[in-house]
Amino acid sequence: MHNGFYYGVAVLVGAVVGVIGAAFHLGVEWLSAAWPAYLSGDLGLTGAPLYLAAALIGASMAVASLFLVRRFAPEAGGSGVPEIEGAMEGLREVRWHRVLPVKFVGGLLALSSGMVLGREGPTIHMGASVAKAAADLTKMTSQDMRGLLAAGGAAGLAAAFNAPLAAVLFVIEETRRQFPYSARTYIGVVLASFFAAVVTQMFTGDIPYMRLAVDTLPLALLPAFAGLGLILGVVGTFFNRTLIWSLDHVRALGQRSSFYLFPLGVGLIVGVLMFALPEATQGGELLAVQLAQEHRTVLALALIVLLRFVMTMASYATGVAGGIFAPILALATTIGLCYGAALEFVLPLPDRMEVVLAIAAMGGLFAATIGAPLVGMVLVMELTGAYTALMPVMLTTITANMVALWLGNRPIYEILLERTLAMEAKARQATRTADPARPPARLDDGAAAGGGIDNTLRG
Repeated sequence: MHNGFYYGVAVLVGAVVGVIGAAFHLGVEWLSAAWPAYLSGDLGLTGAPLYLAAALIGASMAVASLFLVRRFAPEAGGSGVPEIEGAMEGLREVRWHRVLPVKFVGGLLALSSGMVLGREGPTIHMGASVAKAAADLTKMTSQDMRGLLAAGGAAGLAAAFNAPLAAVLFVIEETRRQFPYSARTYIGVVLASFFAAVVTQMFTGDIPYMRLAVDTLPLALLPAFAGLGLILGVVGTFFNRTLIWSLDHVRALGQRSSFYLFPLGVGLIVGVLMFALPEATQGGELLAVQLAQEHRTVLALALIVLLRFVMTMASYATGVAGGIFAPILALATTIGLCYGAALEFVLPLPDRMEVVLAIAAMGGLFAATIGAPLVGMVLVMELTGAYTALMPVMLTTITANMVALWLGNRPIYEILLERTLAMEAKARQATRTADPARPPARLDDGAAAGGGIDNTLRG
């Protein structure tokens, strides 16, 4: 295939992903605001009737999202990033014709219900699906297809966060084992990310999604950020291990009773929390900015940290379509603010240092959980526009990553992919044992990789 043709396909993929990503972003923003406004405004509900109606709507949206995943595209559950990495290794298959609609509609319902999930996972998965469709239509070779998958995924991240540079680095750092590096595939990733960001900005503007203004801090305060990185390395390790524990236990619950029981319960809870305690719901990008501009007490921030941690685990374990980038960033922001509020009891801090701590915490927790410190640094810069905080962000991020590695933590997507493949192998063995004459079963288990619900075995 001629380089020019490949680059043209990459540009087209980026532009299409930009349109889909912007539509998904705007759709989630509209629906997540529309149904609460309808209940409290148009219907005028208050008190118990309001909470009951909100619980029913939240539960309905959660169950509907899971139904779409389980019925039409099991691999669309969770974030989808492990599925893409598996496809780039030749271990999974991107069935774009079913992933695209299920990921869009299912993700729209799940995120708008109030679940603590991010839109970046679905957008990355949809981006790779667009790339797979283009590769199929143009009959690309296996290597070119793998490179285009990476380009589509990067375009999805660029569209989700308006962060094209972080998207390119995500491919280089996160998929370094799978990416078929060459000048052509690398340029394709850059082109797709660039044009996805251009199209996204046409719809949503070019202002950073989590814009936060900060001043340059004295270098003498950098040890405080090393301490923050130490804490986040421990938190990130605990986060990953708790997430896997949650997936396993919710899956076991689904096998014993109903696969819809746990999502039903989570939907009921988040529906109520949308009115009772909105800080414990949704992806949290706007919440992170809001909290950074307020001055809440240590106890109030600690409560938000606890609630968002629990709700992130519960939401992701349902197996609906949704990512964890945004919840990680919002959780990190709250931890950084809590750390800053605690420091003020010990020593006086410069004005707005707590905001710098919040920004640095985003990179730190991202590096500790995802295992991509360079992406974490650049993503935080692009999201907040706080380039004067670069030094504190770098120190916090690399310290958190070092601590997580020292504790034996591994990148969460790597763990999730291995979990999916192990479950698939176990399912095939069970099929052979039960009926030796039957073809081996395949576990199309996106929820195994990204959620906790076991899905249908297909022979």
